[in-house]
Amino acid sequence: MTVRSLARAGALANAAVVAVGLVVVALLPSSDQGAPEGRTRITPVPAPSASRAAAQPSAVESARKVKANEAGLIPVIMYHRLMTKRRASIDRTPKQLRAELERLVREKYAPITAAEFVSGKFNVPAGMHPVVLTFDDGSPSHFALDAHGNPKKNTAVEIIYEVAKKHPGFRPVATFWVNRNPFGIRDKAEEKRAVGWLVGHGFEVANHTYTHPDLHRLKTKKVSEQIVKQERLLKGIGVPSSTTFALPYGSAPKKRTAAREGAWDGTKYHFDGVFLASARPSVSPYAKGFDRTAIPRVQSNEKKTGCPVYCTQYWLDWLNKRPGERYTSDGDPAHISVPKKLRGKITPSRAKSVIAY
Repeated sequence: MTVRSLARAGALANAAVVAVGLVVVALLPSSDQGAPEGRTRITPVPAPSASRAAAQPSAVESARKVKANEAGLIPVIMYHRLMTKRRASIDRTPKQLRAELERLVREKYAPITAAEFVSGKFNVPAGMHPVVLTFDDGSPSHFALDAHGNPKKNTAVEIIYEVAKKHPGFRPVATFWVNRNPFGIRDKAEEKRAVGWLVGHGFEVANHTYTHPDLHRLKTKKVSEQIVKQERLLKGIGVPSSTTFALPYGSAPKKRTAAREGAWDGTKYHFDGVFLASARPSVSPYAKGFDRTAIPRVQSNEKKTGCPVYCTQYWLDWLNKRPGERYTSDGDPAHISVPKKLRGKITPSRAKSVIAY
């Protein structure tokens, strides 16, 4: 498969995700959290610097040494519930999440948030590859605090920190796109406490609509209502205005622009990036082909568990076999480094920042 054919694969897979999601969502029970609670010492992780210092004289050589390609593909991984026993094809077990994160460590991936990704302001160490970990729907299996104020054992956040503790270079951040009951919490004070913890520790909490409808079935006014009601809810519990938005089921409204910006009841909204539930890696945010209104994601799954193609095992294997197609950082956030043959792939607005070697 060539990079040019990725879009066709993604479109087909996204249609499949929508069809499966519409069936599954009605059957989703509450999270399965049977493991004992544990204590973890956790400190906030600072956001990566994006300083604009002048390039060092050796910048070209440094980029060449690590084979930097900042026009390459970036996996944006989509997760749903964590279950000790999976009940739907999109579920993952805590063991499977740990294994996938350990693979990302081995293959030199560095997590960034979706907001950092769409802004283009992220700092990944030289020779490493950015990855965006995203969790949909705000399941209790994603995050909960124990009696000691730490993430509960076997929640997504606790597992991310567990892996980061073993591998200090693995930055513990992720994006959580939530609906009207973030993480299954019903008490307003507890909602504030939970999202305050996440935002304070470098995680992104953002808009996934109020009730998770298929936006393609709604009139434009109802689409905007769903988004605005969720923005108001998030603001009320202390979440900064969302800069990213994930389409429920990956299904875009008939008026596609309504997913990115609009207004309802006197409140406006605007997102820097809208994410699908598609099944291919995204192009670099610096590339000409980057479409911030339809950013694809890769479903977390394995070939042996019902996803023979186009899920994470497939694409991580694909990228590992084709390192020249993958985004590899030069470690210098002030510049965009690419092989000379790829210079034309960078959007003209970034031309002054390009180092071609």
